[in-house]
Amino acid sequence: MKNVTGLIVAALTGAIVSVGTYTYLDKKNGQLVEQVYTAPIQRVNYPMAAPEGSVNFVEAANNSIHSVVHIKTKVARSSYRSSNPFYQYFFDQGLQPQTQQGSGSGVIISGDGYILTNNHVVSNADEVEVMLNDQRSYKAEVLGTDPNTDLALLKIDEEGLAFIPYGNSENVQVGEWVLAVGNPFNLNSTVTAGIVSAKGRNINILQEEFAIESFIQTDAAVNPGNSGGALVNTKGELIGINTAIASTTGSYAGYSFAVPVNIARKVVDDILEFGTVQRAFIGVSIRDLNGKIASEKGLNVSEGAYVQGLTRDGAAYDAGIREGDIIVAIDAVKVKNVPGLQEKIGSYRPGDMAQVTVSRDGQLRKFDVELRNKNGDTEVISKDADFMVQLGADLQPASAEQLKRFGLQSGLQVKNLANGKLKGAGVKEGFIITRVDRKLVQSPNDVLNALNKKTGGVLIEGVYPNGLTAYYGFGM
Repeated sequence: MKNVTGLIVAALTGAIVSVGTYTYLDKKNGQLVEQVYTAPIQRVNYPMAAPEGSVNFVEAANNSIHSVVHIKTKVARSSYRSSNPFYQYFFDQGLQPQTQQGSGSGVIISGDGYILTNNHVVSNADEVEVMLNDQRSYKAEVLGTDPNTDLALLKIDEEGLAFIPYGNSENVQVGEWVLAVGNPFNLNSTVTAGIVSAKGRNINILQEEFAIESFIQTDAAVNPGNSGGALVNTKGELIGINTAIASTTGSYAGYSFAVPVNIARKVVDDILEFGTVQRAFIGVSIRDLNGKIASEKGLNVSEGAYVQGLTRDGAAYDAGIREGDIIVAIDAVKVKNVPGLQEKIGSYRPGDMAQVTVSRDGQLRKFDVELRNKNGDTEVISKDADFMVQLGADLQPASAEQLKRFGLQSGLQVKNLANGKLKGAGVKEGFIITRVDRKLVQSPNDVLNALNKKTGGVLIEGVYPNGLTAYYGFGM
């Protein structure tokens, strides 16, 4: 990102401004596979035409401002008062909970009340309120979230709403005019204009293990409160969800970033059909190809994704792709870098076929790759299974001996701990979970039931094999 140093501020802009949900990171140094909705979503195409002659944003702005909503969230928190901060944090009945408020933006994508926003806008929220441009207010249900793309899908109970039709982010061109629509600083229905200054930007702001970052970079002014708002083209089509800004102050400083709509559309499709995102994997370890690497390896190409490793018996390996290949296209769509490859693969589901073009020994070769899920097969991953992946551990019933030793009615022992919610909260392998949100747990299904549709904080209680009692908290 040319001449941009300092801090990336997740415009994480709207997520709980008053609670300090900014994230600061040190930055020193095309064919779309159409998916069909299984839910009854009403869609109407606006009769809009691209402006002739000079650029005119009036029609696109007028249609967009009625389809971008103001999202307000509430998070209940308690004061700390004892040596058990997590317990006090969530459940001490002697403390009066303090309600903290946050705000952001969202985009109505169908007339019957489906709304796209950023995951960080609604993450940990106990209540989500949506306010339309005409000041009507609704309680919203969080249907699903995807931290890997920082997207979330909400639903309000209403019909006949104005909405923004999908565009195609693969057709977005560097230099074209765009509008950013949102609610910066709680100023409703604000429209700013700029151009697309780059595509396929990875700014390393999403900390998830399988994060997809291939942002559309623009110079349209975006500020705190714009998160989850719309990036639209001059036709009034949705081409991105505004997500982050580059700044040293926390306010707009010339660069903003949006999740491409093709990624967002796939997330919506999956949440509606499966309840969780079905992520496809190609099974390669890759790095950006540049002139230096090309020179070192004696390559005759300088753009693409360099394959530096493969998952043995993975999708790419089984198809014939090998270490040292340079992936230059997916289904005839050019791949310039790693974010571009991740964005394209992210538009598929496990089981889909993708034609991968690689450069090998100066020759172009094409391979038909059947994409797989994170488990290495093509099966649909259920919402419950995805919950367990998010937790990052196997949960096995504690032995009768352990229950007797600690005087427990039941418990689940943490096994095979990996990256996830539990490890992130500080849980160590071997910990025996006895309660989730004060409810006894006897089986993994009890944990799933406790977390199903859970928003806000979760309290885990239990004991270690050495007898140490512990409490852990994390957000859903």
